[in-house]
Amino acid sequence: MPQTIKIIGSGFSSLAASCYLAKAGYKVEVFEKNSTVGGRARQFKKEGFTFDIGPTWYWMPDVFERFFSDFNRKTSDFYQLEKLDPAYQVYFGENDSVLIPGSLNEIYNNFEKVESGSSRKLENFITKAKDNYDIAIKDLVYRPGISPMELVTPATATRISRFFTNISADVRKDFTSNKLRQILEFPVLFLGAKPSDTPAFYNFMNYADFGLGTWHPKGGMYKVIEGIKDLAESLGVIFHLNSPVDQIITENGKAKGIVVDGQEHHADIVLTGADYHHSEQLLPEELRQYSKDYWKRKTFAPSSLLFYVGFDKKLENVSHHTLFFDSDFKEHAKNIYDDPKWPENPLFYASFPSITDESCAPNDKEAGIFLIPLAPDLEDTEEIRERYFNIIIDRFERITGQKIKNNIIFKKSFCVKDFKDAYNSYKGNAYGMANTLFQTAFLRPKLRSKKVEHLYFTGQLTVPGPGVPPSLISGKLAAGLIDKNEKK
Repeated sequence: MPQTIKIIGSGFSSLAASCYLAKAGYKVEVFEKNSTVGGRARQFKKEGFTFDIGPTWYWMPDVFERFFSDFNRKTSDFYQLEKLDPAYQVYFGENDSVLIPGSLNEIYNNFEKVESGSSRKLENFITKAKDNYDIAIKDLVYRPGISPMELVTPATATRISRFFTNISADVRKDFTSNKLRQILEFPVLFLGAKPSDTPAFYNFMNYADFGLGTWHPKGGMYKVIEGIKDLAESLGVIFHLNSPVDQIITENGKAKGIVVDGQEHHADIVLTGADYHHSEQLLPEELRQYSKDYWKRKTFAPSSLLFYVGFDKKLENVSHHTLFFDSDFKEHAKNIYDDPKWPENPLFYASFPSITDESCAPNDKEAGIFLIPLAPDLEDTEEIRERYFNIIIDRFERITGQKIKNNIIFKKSFCVKDFKDAYNSYKGNAYGMANTLFQTAFLRPKLRSKKVEHLYFTGQLTVPGPGVPPSLISGKLAAGLIDKNEKK
């Protein structure tokens, strides 16, 4: 008889793990609290509009290809990709923006227009970023975070200084234009920490950005979730929706299954891709690895205030991905990490997938997603949400030179309370635990429980970290660890 595995949650990491484990011969069942799979990657549909509720950026296409190739499949077997050109647009003020084209040579040209001599400096910067990418994404991130020795390789030994300086210092050393500095620091926000707290080694995100480009799956990011679910089902994985897990069953320090709506589901092994902190609350206190103080001390990636907006016309002077950096970057970061509070003048991001993909909105209409990064666990009320919607829409109109407020058909918001309710997210964080120097690799919460046998974890609070590609990798790492330790 094959060993049975019960998986809690169905985000990217859980879905990936379910595929690897089913391929390895385990009997796998996935239990999802919500009505659709995907965890934070869900969809909202209304009046012919389609919005990705969670991730909207498709970066590191090689990681997705590597995942599907492990099953002798290709991404194109499940969804179609389009490379964005421009990749995105960054506004710094009224009618003052920089386009990031889809090709590296054009990016060099655009940098040169902003700051003389910067194209050569950028070329050197990206060369180093690619070197870091080749080390990190092709090797280091596929290690399970068990030992610090995983980070010691001939490649890292000769680049050790990159771990002890930070992205911000690295960027400011070469570039004097504040616009270019902000553009180069922006990708680090996907790692959930301030550029000044993120090791320079992580500039591999700049290669992911400029070198590999920004892509869009036709139909939205949820098409990727559907593709992985189809793959999982073809391998024999069984999914249970609307099935919140109330308890992890333990006996004599061993995981024996889960409880869903009062019903016990026994298993040889339990893997949880739900929020790590929440997952440990499903255990008796003496079997939890990490205390309340442990979680309080950790630096968490931001939460977010999001709006999903249907417009009755096409919008002007914006790109598929548009960033609004017309306010003080440092002040907003301070309000997230140092002095948590609602920002007075927030930076924000907007996505208009219907610019690229006509399936996302009816003809001559626009689907808009607006996001303000926030400190976790802030007070969250409808009045606050409405006030901030008006703040960013007023700025949007002024900066892009168009009126849109009277063209709104509907809007839906999602914020701290929703992250807690929908995903059991610790303090309502949106992206997990930040990748700072002391929260990297073996210093993150472990994939394997130290206190409960046959219990494993995966997802953005463990190895390798936040983001969609790292979550896919986390699923592979957890499955590999299970297969190594548990296979009879």
